[in-house]
Amino acid sequence: MKRLKDHDPEVYSLIEKETERQNNGMELIASENFVSKAVMEAMGSSLTNKYAEGLPGKRYYGGCKYVDIVEDLARDRAKILYNADWVNVQPHSGATANAAVYLTFLKPGETLLGLDLSHGGHLTHGSPVNFSGITYNAQFYGVSKETGRLDMNIIRDKAKKIKPKMISIGASAYPRDFDYEAFRNIADEVGAFLWMDMAHTAGPIATKLLNNPLPYAHVVSTTTHKTLRGPRGGMLLIGRDAENTLGKVAPKSGRVKMWSELLDSAVFPGTQGGPLMHVIAAKAVALGEALQKDFTTYQEQVLKNSKTMAARFMELGYDLVSGGTDNHLMLVDLRNKGITGKEAEDALGRADLTVNKNMVPFDTQSPFVTSGIRVGTPAMTTRGMGPEEFTRIAELMDMVMTSHTSEDVIQKVRSEVHGMCERFPLYDFVTA
Repeated sequence: MKRLKDHDPEVYSLIEKETERQNNGMELIASENFVSKAVMEAMGSSLTNKYAEGLPGKRYYGGCKYVDIVEDLARDRAKILYNADWVNVQPHSGATANAAVYLTFLKPGETLLGLDLSHGGHLTHGSPVNFSGITYNAQFYGVSKETGRLDMNIIRDKAKKIKPKMISIGASAYPRDFDYEAFRNIADEVGAFLWMDMAHTAGPIATKLLNNPLPYAHVVSTTTHKTLRGPRGGMLLIGRDAENTLGKVAPKSGRVKMWSELLDSAVFPGTQGGPLMHVIAAKAVALGEALQKDFTTYQEQVLKNSKTMAARFMELGYDLVSGGTDNHLMLVDLRNKGITGKEAEDALGRADLTVNKNMVPFDTQSPFVTSGIRVGTPAMTTRGMGPEEFTRIAELMDMVMTSHTSEDVIQKVRSEVHGMCERFPLYDFVTA
């Protein structure tokens, strides 16, 4: 970073401060993680200079012989990792990957059935403030009030009633695994396409610790950060049984194409221009890392830490939506603790415990206040923390939330947080 320090000390100073914040605090936001230095180096490489509109071997620009190999490498690694037949690694984000799904499978005004945002769904699954809810007729299913889990019979009844053109699965704050076969049966019954957004769970799915949607969904989208621990970006996949699962379709032009060709076109030129080749290189690095044995060990530890932390929260009297977790996150309902999600996020932040306020099912607070917080284990597991540390983190969070107006308590917890982080260092390349 010496060149940056000399060239632009103002930007360097801000990066240094952010790195110090990450080093000194507990990152407990479920959608965040820490990439390797190799991933960072790929993102900061000369590939950022190259325009490469199109696909490997079919570019609109010359000089693509090396970036073609990089993109093929990323696609091949993703195919191995997920047992996929087709992959597109160009989406700039999960949202643009999802936009390509919509462009391929739905016409404006057609009906989507997805998980309600306030029940753990995602903004791009039909929220009225998002393009998905503005452009399409978004209808929603939710979790059971009694169990906090999805009831497939209720979802089937809703699907039969509204007959959606597409059903989406996937969530940003649902702590349980999905029954993809049951979803596919419902989709087949009502004649709908099935789409899974596995952005949050791509890591444990890759390592076979959670159910794999690729044999059942017509298309799968994901981000490459979060549990996959790669750079910020998106990806689209179709399973190896695509020929049997999807068959062929006749688009408006009357020409028969596979869905994969339509999805490629929906990415470029449909929703974005030139791909970010430096990010695709970083995706290739991260996917290569995910193929290593120690990545499975890491994912096992993420889930173990999550279950340990959830159990400690419940011992401390907290209500967890669905009564626990199957994956990397838990959704903590704070209504029995007399504190809102916003108050908890603010107080925990002052103790350098970073979480996000989050709606809980059947919430009575606004999205700007909320009655809950979402807590995840991927980032601090990357730093090497285990069940003992996550048990203590739950206790520290409890100390703050039960005394959120006491700066003395907050500063005491903050000091312990810094001490724990010093034992599990993250990055040193800025200040070194």
